[in-house]
Amino acid sequence: MEARPAAQALVRGRIVLAAFLCAACFALVSARLVEVMVFADPAAISSLAERARASRADLVDRNGVLIARDLPVSDLYASPAAFWDIGEAARQLSEITGADEARLKSTFAAKRNYVLVQRGLTPDKRDAAMRLGLPGLSFEEDHKRYYPSGRIVSHAVGQVDADDKGVSGLELGLDERIQKGGGAPVALSFDMRVQYVLEHEIAEAAKEFQTKAAGGIVLNIHTGEVMALASLPDYEPNLRTLEPGDSTRNRMTQDVYELGSIFKIFAFAEALEEKTITLDEPIPVGKPLRLGRFQIHDFEKHGEDISAAMVFAESSNIGTAQIALRSGPRRQQPFLQSLGLFEALKTELPEMASPLTPRRWEMVEAVTISYGHGISVNPLGFAAAAASIVNGGTRVHPTFLKQDTPQQGTRVISEETSRTMRELLRLVVTDGTGTKADAPGYRVGGKTGTAEKPSNGSYSRHQLISSFVGVFPIDDPQYLVFVMMDEPRGNKSSFGFATGGWTAAPAAGRIIARVAPLLGVKRSEIEINDTIAAANP
Repeated sequence: MEARPAAQALVRGRIVLAAFLCAACFALVSARLVEVMVFADPAAISSLAERARASRADLVDRNGVLIARDLPVSDLYASPAAFWDIGEAARQLSEITGADEARLKSTFAAKRNYVLVQRGLTPDKRDAAMRLGLPGLSFEEDHKRYYPSGRIVSHAVGQVDADDKGVSGLELGLDERIQKGGGAPVALSFDMRVQYVLEHEIAEAAKEFQTKAAGGIVLNIHTGEVMALASLPDYEPNLRTLEPGDSTRNRMTQDVYELGSIFKIFAFAEALEEKTITLDEPIPVGKPLRLGRFQIHDFEKHGEDISAAMVFAESSNIGTAQIALRSGPRRQQPFLQSLGLFEALKTELPEMASPLTPRRWEMVEAVTISYGHGISVNPLGFAAAAASIVNGGTRVHPTFLKQDTPQQGTRVISEETSRTMRELLRLVVTDGTGTKADAPGYRVGGKTGTAEKPSNGSYSRHQLISSFVGVFPIDDPQYLVFVMMDEPRGNKSSFGFATGGWTAAPAAGRIIARVAPLLGVKRSEIEINDTIAAANP
């Protein structure tokens, strides 16, 4: 009989203990709510609540390949007052989460009630932190932007900040659309297959010629879609810090350059449109052209007289200058303006530099601009203007969003002039400075460019911007490829030359040969037959 009162007393004791523990837990929860609602930073609470409500829409390429996605993560917070050993807790949490141990020790020692340990923990790290068994840990559900291709197309896509807000690239330019996408992916203009090829070939060429920087663009000349864009050096968008040698600067849109002889495309298009030249007329190029106190030279000798067509194919500055003088500055200026070369492009990408044009535009400026000096543009702006010349003569506006139909741009030159320019571009690749850009079977047309970089008020002969712009297939053009090398160094394969024909043109040819099949461009039967005939005379 004595055992029953003892058992009852034991049960009552357990009930009291359970009630005490429940009350303690309730008190802790209540205290946590009071702390968050009363003492925590309202902006932080708002940010947490906003991030919990919705994640950003996926970014995908034109074929649905994933480019960016929000993944579920957790932000870890701690109440240091609950730790038995602040130093040991800091050490363990640092090992699991990657947070700085010294920062954690300092923060924990301040006896703050509620502190951030680490943001963006993946599910496995969250589980590892929970297995530590430390009291006072809590998790806030969040999401983190992930870029599965890493450095590939990093400059154009950009990044988000710790609050999942776009801060650069298309993440910034399309921020509102991405946030309000309702879960639907945002289809970009890129074709990741083409992007991989472009970046690989640009990187190989940059390595071969030891460039300071390099870049490239593949553009649909009818829809204006940027199929691929590369800028080196690049960076890893999944990291918050830059590694040595990395750069977040998009050289294809944020920088402007004097691009050299590829600008002759515009000088010849203007001359053909205004009918100031015929392609078979002889142009004297045997002696330097004197213009005031300046003398204009050619990179190499071409004989006394060559046809206007060969002036373009052989990239003669002397011949081009004479052709530009026939139009003069008063007609040259509005012509270039009609191509959009005087204004910053307006695209979904916010990082877009404005061109640099001369304050004084007289005969000397008209001549130097005809062969690509004295005016600086960003490469994408140049590519759009060149596309307008070869696509039949209508203005192209680049876009980074997938399009279904060609643009209906304003006419800048006639269809006849556009057709003749395509013939000239083909001549450059068959008989001129761009032979190394040829991609058998795809009938490439293009133009080489080599510009001396400005340095201390003059131009440096040993610091070059070398480039090539190619169009394919030239008989029915669909795509434009632009390649640029910043300060390439000549080597054995280029016989010491660092010009566009030896550095950028070969890379462009390799790019075209690889991407043409991916884009559904069929090989030309004419080109195949010509190749067979040449191989079997």
